[in-house]
Amino acid sequence: MKLPAQNFTTLDWARIPVTEHAGESGVARWRTHQAGDLRVRMVEYTPGYLADHWCDRGHVLLVLEGELETELRDGRRFTLTAGMSYQVSDFGDPAHRSSTMTGAKLFIVD
Repeated sequence: MKLPAQNFTTLDWARIPVTEHAGESGVARWRTHQAGDLRVRMVEYTPGYLADHWCDRGHVLLVLEGELETELRDGRRFTLTAGMSYQVSDFGDPAHRSSTMTGAKLFIVD
C-alpha cells in the first residue's frame, strides 16, 4: 500500500458522521475518512449482519470488538475475534464477504 501525500492528520472518530449500509441482513454503520485514494473507516456491524455483496477490494482489517466471519468466494472461512486482523490485496485472493452473529466493531484501511 502506498499512502497518498497528505498532512499529519488526527481523527476524533466520535465526531465523524455515521452512514448506514444495509446488508443482506443487518446493518453496517461506517465512520469514514477519505484522503485521495486512501479510505480509513471505523465500522460497526449489527448482530446478524451479512454483507449484501462480494468484495474484491484490498483491505487491512482489525477486529476491535466482537467476532467476524470472513468467507472467501472459494469457500474458505475465517473467524476473527477482538485483536485479530487480516490483510487481503486487490489482486490474487478470491472475493470475500463478512458476517457476524454477535456484532463486531472494526478498523479498516483500504
